[in-house]
Amino acid sequence: MSDFKDKDNEAPATMNTTFEPERRRWPRQLLPQEQLNSFEAPALRPLRFSTLEFPLADQFDAWREYVSGVVDVRLPDHQSPSVGFLAEHTAWNLGGMLIAQQRVPSHSYVRSEARHRTSSIDHWVIAIMRSGRSWTEMNGVVVENEPGKAVMRSLGFPFRGRAIDAESLQLYLPRDLFAETFTSHNIRNNTLLSGNLTSLLIDYTIALEERLHTLRSSELPGVVRIVQSMVTTCLLALTEQTPVPNRLLGAALIERARHHIQLNLYSSDLSPETLARVLGISRTHLYQLFEPSGGVLHYIQKRRLLSAHAALCVPNNNQQISNVGQMAGFRSAASFSRAFTKEFGYSPSAARRTATSEIPVTASLFKDKQEGTFGDWLKALGT
Repeated sequence: MSDFKDKDNEAPATMNTTFEPERRRWPRQLLPQEQLNSFEAPALRPLRFSTLEFPLADQFDAWREYVSGVVDVRLPDHQSPSVGFLAEHTAWNLGGMLIAQQRVPSHSYVRSEARHRTSSIDHWVIAIMRSGRSWTEMNGVVVENEPGKAVMRSLGFPFRGRAIDAESLQLYLPRDLFAETFTSHNIRNNTLLSGNLTSLLIDYTIALEERLHTLRSSELPGVVRIVQSMVTTCLLALTEQTPVPNRLLGAALIERARHHIQLNLYSSDLSPETLARVLGISRTHLYQLFEPSGGVLHYIQKRRLLSAHAALCVPNNNQQISNVGQMAGFRSAASFSRAFTKEFGYSPSAARRTATSEIPVTASLFKDKQEGTFGDWLKALGT
């Protein structure tokens, strides 16, 4: 065996040892998309809040203030604030949609008539439960949410409920994002989404969550459109399967009214009379529909203030603040400033300064502990 020679590996004496470059037989493999887009910085910067930064006795008060723009919260009976309340919230602003990761101990919550009447926030919320449970009551109907399920409800109506050590992923979507669909379909509020389509929506949202820190600005509109399409498909499938109770038909009528208001926000013809005529209802019925919102005129003013807020926050917008106020229907700069400050907690000039600042303006008592407020994002969503 020792005399064996590998003839195949033995180079002939006459072989030319100069090798030609190997010709590629297969197409060149493309670089991963992340590397191709590496020149473009990620677009999203999360807004993080944790009560861990506060002393135990102050943790619940800090959380209560942080979510005060949406709901009022309360500790379970017989639980003292001194034991602490470790809650965490991370939000991502995709422009046409907010995504929030939330972990919170047991508590109860309520969006009261008074809170709803004075708030300009009326978005849709889809809560995807990861752990724990929650029970939410709206219009006498209680919906339970648990891991693997999703509940959709509107911040445009009062509700109340309680949660047990819940961890959830939440989508905040502008009300007008589905306005045209809701005009012709009666969508139940406080609805438990179900079926294969909902499972696909949950899977996509979780996958999206893992890539939020890599998204580029050019990709954000497409992501929002995908979520909008998936949610719309889930709701339409649910509508075809489930009849809508008569007591919820008024909600669909309100959606039509809100959609018309948004489309004609600055029209001089926008009034309770024209709105009632478009909807085919009496003025009395119209006033009844908008009574929880403080009246139809109050609702129109809130939407105009939101639009003015968005205009003031556009970078390099040199339009005078008084002109923005006139477009919003205010006859004087003073009246516009008073209404604006009452609605948002800061002046129009302060809102304009945020266009060149990375830190949103805030009226929070804990502003030295925060990177702005989630309430600011909610108020600007959809404008």
